[in-house]
Amino acid sequence: MILLLISFIAGALTALAPCTISLLPVIVGGSLSGERSIRRALVVTLSLGISVIVFTFVLKVSTVLINVPQTFWQDLSGVIIVVLGLAMVFPSLWDKIPGLNRINMGSNRLLATGYKKQSFLGDILVGAALGPVFSSCSPTYFLILATVLPASLITGFIYLLAFAFGLCLLLLIITLAGQKLIEKLGVASDPSSNFKRWIGVFFILVGVAIFFGLDKKIQTSLASIPFLDETRLEQLLLAKNGPASQGSAYATEGGADASGSTEASRDAMKSMRYQKAPEITKPSGFINTGGEPITIAQFKGKKVVLIDVWTYSCINCQRTLPYLRAWYDKYNSEGLEIISIHTPEFAFEHLQSNVQKAVDGFGIKYPVVLDNDYGTWNAFGNQYWPRKYLIDIDGFIVFDHAGEGNYDVTEKAIQKALTERAQVLGLPTDTVSGGIVDPSDVVTLDNNAIGSPETYFGSARNEYFGNGRAHVSGTQTLSLPKSFESNLFYLSGTWDFADEYMESKSAGSITYTFTAKNVYLVASSQKGSSVTILLDGKPVTPANAGTEVAAGTVMIKDNRLYNLLKNVSGGEHTLEIRVDSAGLDAYTFTFG
Repeated sequence: MILLLISFIAGALTALAPCTISLLPVIVGGSLSGERSIRRALVVTLSLGISVIVFTFVLKVSTVLINVPQTFWQDLSGVIIVVLGLAMVFPSLWDKIPGLNRINMGSNRLLATGYKKQSFLGDILVGAALGPVFSSCSPTYFLILATVLPASLITGFIYLLAFAFGLCLLLLIITLAGQKLIEKLGVASDPSSNFKRWIGVFFILVGVAIFFGLDKKIQTSLASIPFLDETRLEQLLLAKNGPASQGSAYATEGGADASGSTEASRDAMKSMRYQKAPEITKPSGFINTGGEPITIAQFKGKKVVLIDVWTYSCINCQRTLPYLRAWYDKYNSEGLEIISIHTPEFAFEHLQSNVQKAVDGFGIKYPVVLDNDYGTWNAFGNQYWPRKYLIDIDGFIVFDHAGEGNYDVTEKAIQKALTERAQVLGLPTDTVSGGIVDPSDVVTLDNNAIGSPETYFGSARNEYFGNGRAHVSGTQTLSLPKSFESNLFYLSGTWDFADEYMESKSAGSITYTFTAKNVYLVASSQKGSSVTILLDGKPVTPANAGTEVAAGTVMIKDNRLYNLLKNVSGGEHTLEIRVDSAGLDAYTFTFG
């Protein structure tokens, strides 16, 4: 009986939850007919409640729909609300669509103009469209879905009815109060008023916001207000009186005890918002694991996992490493594990010996997985270097970020996930460290100073080649032109072009007119090649010499990224690399 009361209260609280409060005007507006109508209010709210119940049972019993993400239902709701809004703003639009009536004259006209005519179907659509959205906001709802329904269909249905009744009752009160207020204002009953069209415009805006997820920003802002965060009260009531405190009476079909039911309810709640993290797939090797394989699954229920997808010659990836090292040092003892997924861009990055040397040089202590076949990259559906995925204690991706920056946001997400871990494991939450790390060895990216694209030398991607045949493999002997265009590289001497790189076959030079503060070159040389760096036709000065430059020259040997120029003043400049002999392999220019 206690959970029955909690379910009723939870339904009522859901009507005022941050994730639904922005939709209340749709409920009120959806029941207007130019005058106050109890019948329309009842139809809209009851159809919403029935939608919640039907959606719950279809979701629970259907093997087809059980893996459909919550975003699908939200998108569908958004589309329906936009369609209804359009019908209100343009009541005659549907009749002008060629062939619409021929398809199915009766049903299409009823659907398309139902709202204009205040039809019964139009009222039902308003409520039913929002059912899946309203069912994703309550911990009690997810507890019913995950634990009570599998244990007892009748009991679960009763609790679900109590939840829907509480939701509909408060929505009905709000709707009737809203109708009365609008009636007093007189705008709805005025024949010359455009009030109905303005309601339609609001429908369209809300539908678009739901479809594109813009409503989440409103929810986040409202959830930060303590008295609007209804989930805290629900979780408190459930903790004291819910199934988790009543032993095996609510055991699931699989025989789980109270703690198992709690995990199941968390999984059900999170599965409506987050994606389950895929597993490490087709690994090619492991570093910093003692040679033993490592999986994401082994940390489920134990630790929070931060996945870092990177490749060692990528400057954008390298600039994130100070933060990763700092987070590992700060939070590893508090339950954070970092797993580095090294997905190579170039062939030399497939070699474990090269990756091992880079890992040692960067001071990386956390596990590194070689992803040479792009198995894990594809499993996560990734497209970027670097990319970070934060996986909580239950195995869900609760945060992800592509590229550099937003380190404070990422760290706050880590702290939040670690706090939840502490709560789940019964540990004191005040042991989770606060504050934001501030590594001293950070190289700041200045996007505003970058006006040059990443530039590849290999024939497969050398579209920025200025004085030769692009996308052609083989040997070319070249001489420099009298003038240079921006963001194109020019060669002198004899060069052999492979897919990924070009190799010098004689002494020569590379000239590139760029806009950036820092210039990097991914290169190698089996025998070692000494190259001389010139900036704007003059030997580079110590102020602008990159970290790899000594007395104006760079010794290229290992397959890696070399910093040629740094702190170059704004505007366009010309870099010249003079190659003393054959044997230099150049892969790409990158900038920062």
